[in-house]
Amino acid sequence: MGSAHVCPFRPSSEPRPRVLSVALSRRLKQKKVALSQNQLKQKLPPFSAAPRSRSPHSFPIQLRRSSLSLSPFIPHPAPPPGMVLIERTPSAGAAPFSPLQRSTPRVSLEASPPSDPILPYLWSIKETIDELRENPECYHAALEQLKIYVTECIDKYGDDYQYSTDPQLLKIWILYGDAISDFDKVYTHLEEKRMFLEDALLYESYALFLFAQGRVLEADKVYGIGISRKAEPLDHLKKMHIDFLRQLESIVEEPDEDAQPEPSRIQKREFSVVDPWSDSTMSNLLTKINGDLKKLTGYHKSNKIYSGKVPLTSSRNALKNKVVELGGRKYQIKGFSGIGAFAKLYKASVDGNTEEIVALKVQTPAFPWEFYMYRQLDMRISDIQRPSYGYAHEVHVFADVSVLVCNFLPYGTLLDAMNSRFVVGQHMDEVLCIYYTIEMLHMLETLHSVGIIHGDFKPDNILVCYPSEELTDDTFRSETRSGQNQGLCLVDWGRGIDVNLFSAGTEFLGDCHTSGLSCIEMQEERSWTYQVDTFGLCVVAHMMLHGKEMSISKVPGTGGSYMYQPKLAFKRYWNVALWKQLFTTLLNRGSDGNHVGNLRSLRRSFQDYMCSNHQLVVNLNKLLAKQKSSLCSS
Repeated sequence: MGSAHVCPFRPSSEPRPRVLSVALSRRLKQKKVALSQNQLKQKLPPFSAAPRSRSPHSFPIQLRRSSLSLSPFIPHPAPPPGMVLIERTPSAGAAPFSPLQRSTPRVSLEASPPSDPILPYLWSIKETIDELRENPECYHAALEQLKIYVTECIDKYGDDYQYSTDPQLLKIWILYGDAISDFDKVYTHLEEKRMFLEDALLYESYALFLFAQGRVLEADKVYGIGISRKAEPLDHLKKMHIDFLRQLESIVEEPDEDAQPEPSRIQKREFSVVDPWSDSTMSNLLTKINGDLKKLTGYHKSNKIYSGKVPLTSSRNALKNKVVELGGRKYQIKGFSGIGAFAKLYKASVDGNTEEIVALKVQTPAFPWEFYMYRQLDMRISDIQRPSYGYAHEVHVFADVSVLVCNFLPYGTLLDAMNSRFVVGQHMDEVLCIYYTIEMLHMLETLHSVGIIHGDFKPDNILVCYPSEELTDDTFRSETRSGQNQGLCLVDWGRGIDVNLFSAGTEFLGDCHTSGLSCIEMQEERSWTYQVDTFGLCVVAHMMLHGKEMSISKVPGTGGSYMYQPKLAFKRYWNVALWKQLFTTLLNRGSDGNHVGNLRSLRRSFQDYMCSNHQLVVNLNKLLAKQKSSLCSS
């Protein structure tokens, strides 16, 4: 469905974050079959309440280098004068008496109680941790006392609203989770109470706990949730995620000397064929991700029918200038942007601010899958590449309808650009075709490397962007893209496929039922994976070059084989070798298994051509300026 929603680029100089690739995920699943839970744990770092620390103890407070030091958060270097300990009598058989054997935190017998009731616990916990570090002979007694302090503190103040954003209480919650050996319970509780969800330490600590238990795929998910919520400090959380993935790769690649795998379970490649868009598959997937959906920032669900003053199912003209209220915000419908089989897209201003424009995608029946796909993009795509795939702010899911709130881009789609009055002779200038082909190759290269398929790759789902400054030869020499030179944005993720949700070896059956966009495998009722997107890229490139949809011919090859190629011949004044290589590679399913590498190689060949003659870049800048002017005036 044609749409116009994308967020302005957010600059970032950081390196591209790594993600849990499809291949690594599958190798890891196989590895876990070969290793017992205990064997896997031996290969993983022990969990510590202090992230990045190591300790062999059952309640592993790091005794030397704890990043959970409470000192920076305590406003006094020591307890106030006159504050003493209330001691309890040691029970029979207890360890020799230690100053740490007490059941309640410090209270003042001479001075008035501190204004902050949590401070006595902080002082006592800090002193106990110091004692653990300095007096190993008192370790067991100190450990038990520490458990008592953190448990009492959480019982009294764990849900206290005044501490709901206080990092010192979060650290006590983490110590508590370690004390009861049940961080799942702690994380679930804080999620339900909506506490500390913007603090990176919560996700980092929980991920380490899961990692130590061998639940590495869940740990990766927790890092992803924290990153998608932009938990602070975000740069640190991303760095810890990268370190986690590197360690994971080293574990997967390490030979298993003691493992006794069952060849029939590990070496046999699982193979299944699924229609990813069938009602039953989508129902199963939505059930599978339901728990994750609820945790995603911006997800709002009601079991009731939408009851706003303006019916969302009204005709498109009836909604013009009406105000739709969602989640406490008011969206005034400014116009109609597009329509699909199940959805309508509107342009709207937010809270009366005509400078803040969004796109509202109204879908009947309710369909939260697209929002899930947008959040997967947030988690898996690096910041520098992320603007190429559109943004969703939030989704409101009702019993009868859903509304996806996205960003809006004013320049229209690539289909609009093809049809604009600037286009002479029903096709684009070749240098523009090359530029947009580079953009599309780069998008699919990034997308497919993280296990995501768009599933509906066509010119009316590709929005046009314009560089904020003129393109140069260096633009095409670079391996990375930025907002300054972004040319396209891929949107409409309702038919997106998350490969990670399917077992290793799964391929797909099913037709996209879009005229001219069914890939060769669909036409011949064969299974497919990423071909649904690469065929779409070929269709778009063909439309740009020829101004017509692509028809395919099947021609004999060598050794009794055959090849697919476009029926229309290339113009002799085009770079025929370049275009032949593109269509031959993408229309004919290779057997080398290096799909992403092939996309990268094709992209580089087009970039090299652009760098071969400076005049090509000069002409491109002129054509982009002319096209922008044309689309803005239409």
